[in-house]
Amino acid sequence: MRNSVIFFIFVFLYCSCRKTQTIDDVDVVVAVKGRVLYRTEISSLIPRGTSSADSLLIAENYVKKWIKDALVYDVALRNLGNEKEEIERLVDDYRYSLYRYRYQEQLIWERLSANIRESDKLNYYDENQNKFVLDKGLIKGLFLKIPVDAPGLSDVKNWYKSSSEESLEKIEKYSVQNANNYDYFYDRWIDFDEVMSNIPAHISDANQFLRNNKTLEVTDSNFCYLLNIKEYIPVGHVAPYDYAETRIVEMLINQRKMDFLRNFENELYNDAIKSGEVVFGKESQEITNE
Repeated sequence: MRNSVIFFIFVFLYCSCRKTQTIDDVDVVVAVKGRVLYRTEISSLIPRGTSSADSLLIAENYVKKWIKDALVYDVALRNLGNEKEEIERLVDDYRYSLYRYRYQEQLIWERLSANIRESDKLNYYDENQNKFVLDKGLIKGLFLKIPVDAPGLSDVKNWYKSSSEESLEKIEKYSVQNANNYDYFYDRWIDFDEVMSNIPAHISDANQFLRNNKTLEVTDSNFCYLLNIKEYIPVGHVAPYDYAETRIVEMLINQRKMDFLRNFENELYNDAIKSGEVVFGKESQEITNE
């Protein structure tokens, strides 16, 4: 459908101006002053499930905006004069900084995360409990989203309330063919709000709901939503270690990264000086020797 929509856009724009030239490359939607817009770029903008009418509108608006931007860019290039040099310098500076930043972040995570011991994480967690107080409730359980016309739905409504192995096996087999979504998380903590974002129901007080309910069943015109809550931790309590572990690693990395980067840059500098990769001019050499 996406390709047909994009083709229609191309035909529409072509017919709207008789002087428009055509391009033989089927992947090209339009070209302006040497810049090219491809079908894939437009396809990626259209969410799956979007109607033909909405897809057409999204594609048409994007193509028109892209053409206008390309034309303004071309006019700017021809009229900015000496300012183009300043812009190119700023672009180079940004590119330089971006490469440096991305590499340093990658290096920090690879090197520092590997050096963080389990004892370091546990000690940090024990000594900083106040940093891990929950502002959202956590739950363990399972979630199902099933079409209202799916066969055997009444059986699933009984199975999901039980955490027995027999019930779970039945749910797993059933879900392969019938469920739109089946998420088993008896073995890990998940934000209650994150789960509820998939269910068309409003819960004003999460703590009160979790205290009083172990299951939730909601039905709309298309789907039945089933939630089993095996365990919960309310808002205001300290997050369990296994849930907080990723955040703990990030915090420990942030504590150590300044020293790491300083040492890393100094090593690069000293090695480059020794190997002769850095060549000073005469005046610069006199300054560095002072």
